[in-house]
Amino acid sequence: MVTKKLEFPEIAAVDLGSNSFRLQLARVSDGHLIFHDSLREAVRLGAGLDEKNNLDADAQRRAIDCLKRFGERLRGLPSQAVRAVATNTFRVARNAPELMREAQDALGFPIEIIAGREEARMIFVGVSHSLPPATHKRLVIDIGGGSTEFIIGQGLEPVEMESLYMGCVSYSMRYFPDGKLTETAMDRARIAAAAEIQSIRKHFIAEGWDEAVGSSGTAKALGEIIRLSGLSEGEITREGLEFLRQQLLKAKEIKKIELPGLSVDRAAVLPGGLAIMTAAFDALKIERMTSASSALREGVLYELLGRLHDQDVREVTVNSFMRRYHVDADQAERVRQMALILLEQTADRLQQVDEESATQYLTWAAKLHEIGISIAHGAYHKHSAYIVENADMPGFSKMEQETLGILVRAHRRSLSKLQGGLPVSSDRLLIILILRLAVLFHRNRLPDNRPELKLATDKTGYRLLIERGWLADNPLTEAELVNEVGYWKEIGLSLTFSS
Repeated sequence: MVTKKLEFPEIAAVDLGSNSFRLQLARVSDGHLIFHDSLREAVRLGAGLDEKNNLDADAQRRAIDCLKRFGERLRGLPSQAVRAVATNTFRVARNAPELMREAQDALGFPIEIIAGREEARMIFVGVSHSLPPATHKRLVIDIGGGSTEFIIGQGLEPVEMESLYMGCVSYSMRYFPDGKLTETAMDRARIAAAAEIQSIRKHFIAEGWDEAVGSSGTAKALGEIIRLSGLSEGEITREGLEFLRQQLLKAKEIKKIELPGLSVDRAAVLPGGLAIMTAAFDALKIERMTSASSALREGVLYELLGRLHDQDVREVTVNSFMRRYHVDADQAERVRQMALILLEQTADRLQQVDEESATQYLTWAAKLHEIGISIAHGAYHKHSAYIVENADMPGFSKMEQETLGILVRAHRRSLSKLQGGLPVSSDRLLIILILRLAVLFHRNRLPDNRPELKLATDKTGYRLLIERGWLADNPLTEAELVNEVGYWKEIGLSLTFSS
């Protein structure tokens, strides 16, 4: 059996943003996090995107060099104690897969690309943990390098989440490419941001909130500059934003900006960040905003802590999908139980996937493989896979959804559908076979009709030993097994069965 350690002396989150890469470490004490070490580097990865959304060599090298330094700090930590997430630039870069391989080698740990709404959700989790408990609604705005997240939530739970494709790096490069700060450029940047926010404005205003909070470096920098300029006690205000706009226009060039508390790195992306924040204040009728010290990386750490304590948001999501799509819970449990029996028999043949991860994926796939039936029974596995791959699934990274989608799509009928997708390793093929057999042997949906099975592997394929006499009483399943042998033969693998 797989046993999970619930505590590690130290856990870590790595946030690969479009402007900065950040590493946050924390000690776990009595189920709580004590933040004790952090690293930040202004990699400005988003600045390396060309007009075709390819990352140039210099940006990739900055990223790899930074991750090597982070990797040294993380050396010795177990893989379960580290979670690394990549955001907007990795989402949009056409050559991100090539960079990802080298980045993971440099860091020494897997890196997950997360969707914009998932980024928003974890930002809210991180921000909420850093603020005093409250029963009222909060609006959180996080202006990143390549995207800006808007979240309304209550307590620790987000209610509305959106991620818009605009950030301090991308807007600074687009509207101030030559470093000139003109009124025309400032207005163009603000109007463009306002147009983006217009798509969520009505819905967010209707939802309402009682407190506005800014997270990320942009919000903290704006609040600190306004405070040091004597215009507030650290809050971002309309008066303060207008003051900063005038100061930038007086400077005329980015390299000549001189404001109290402003670093050189932040000055390079301040114009874009200021334009987005000003547009947000105008569109959402914000009068005053406080800034939070926590953001995505802290949210990742709290999520990781929950996983280690068997409070995984992904489990909540899967169970919610089962209810939403009216999944037969008894059938899902029958499939899950048989899949885990077969996995236990073959776990020693896994080479790159650990048994715990295989158990998770088989459990999720067993619970979700029939969600597409609510759309149409014919080819329901395709509908199920489409939902898994494209729906907002809190807690899941894009790659986790893609992997789960492959399992769900491949759980029945032809295996040729695997061609052209993600690379299918021997481990993944074994997990697919296990799921297919678990579904096949429960097609009659009876609670007490499961035979004793023994699954084994060899160099050319798989061997299945079935309880003596069972196939004679279940001719439909025998016919399905004959078809299954043919499906595996199509992709060059053998499957044999006997009693």
